[in-house]
Amino acid sequence: MGERIDILSMGEPMVEFNQTREGGGDVFLRGCGGDSSNFAVAAARQGGRVGYISAIGADTNATLLRQLWTSEGVDDSHVRTDPDAPTGVYFVSHGANGHQFDFCRSGSAASRYRAADLPLDAIAQAKVLHLSGISLGISTSACDACYRAIEHARASGVTVSFDTNLRRKLWPLGRARATIWDVLSLADICLPSYDDIIQLSDLKDPDRIVDRCLNTGARIVALKLGADGTLIADHHRHVRIAPYPCRVVDATGAGDTFGGAFVARLVAGDDIEQAGHYAAAAAALSTEGYGAVTPIPTAEKVRALLKKSGRPNG
Repeated sequence: MGERIDILSMGEPMVEFNQTREGGGDVFLRGCGGDSSNFAVAAARQGGRVGYISAIGADTNATLLRQLWTSEGVDDSHVRTDPDAPTGVYFVSHGANGHQFDFCRSGSAASRYRAADLPLDAIAQAKVLHLSGISLGISTSACDACYRAIEHARASGVTVSFDTNLRRKLWPLGRARATIWDVLSLADICLPSYDDIIQLSDLKDPDRIVDRCLNTGARIVALKLGADGTLIADHHRHVRIAPYPCRVVDATGAGDTFGGAFVARLVAGDDIEQAGHYAAAAAALSTEGYGAVTPIPTAEKVRALLKKSGRPNG
């Protein structure tokens, strides 16, 4: 793509098999997923100029992902093809306690990514580098690559965005806590989920959680509270945003949609409250269909919901 990339997302893309209510639960819908890829698509659908950093295999699942990025206008020129490793996949099942994930990612191409593979020039030219706890947790070499990318971004004056996205199956909680809080100290924009952060700290109160993230180093924090909405903050104010009404079918990827929309709107010039309302509306709409990617709304749909609600729309 010839134009400048404003937002670079880094992590593991995956192919998703999402259980539907058809066929007694035996029917799974194939699609694309992976938190950092979902983030990239969400940002692109809001008009952001987005690129992706990762590695995928030389398989049919990789082809599906490349087709997605091409159709969404996400620059995949910095996604390596590793012919000796598979593209990761995961399964989503739905039950009384919500959705459950089962991952098949051991030895995946993204987990073999190294610091030497990084497109340092592209990182230095971006406005935002985004990564997550999953980006860090999939392997030691991937974690090292993330740290090198952050170091280069900070040295180049590039904003660092970080979603905690804790996955206990990836690494021991003690190591996850130490690493995630260390990266939080290096991030400018922090996008934690409440369920994550209470495992990563001894705090329960949202305002105290947000203050700890700010005191650790973040300039902007968007704490995702699920059914209780979102708490947006910087060093000057805390803003509570109530959830937008929606007909929830599948919440897979809603947090990623929030993050991509939020960062895209900050890059576009919104203040934190405007960006927070926009992202909350986008996340609500993303729950109204199956899969992590297909239900992610376009900017037109988000603005229609904002207008209908009468809330700030940036």
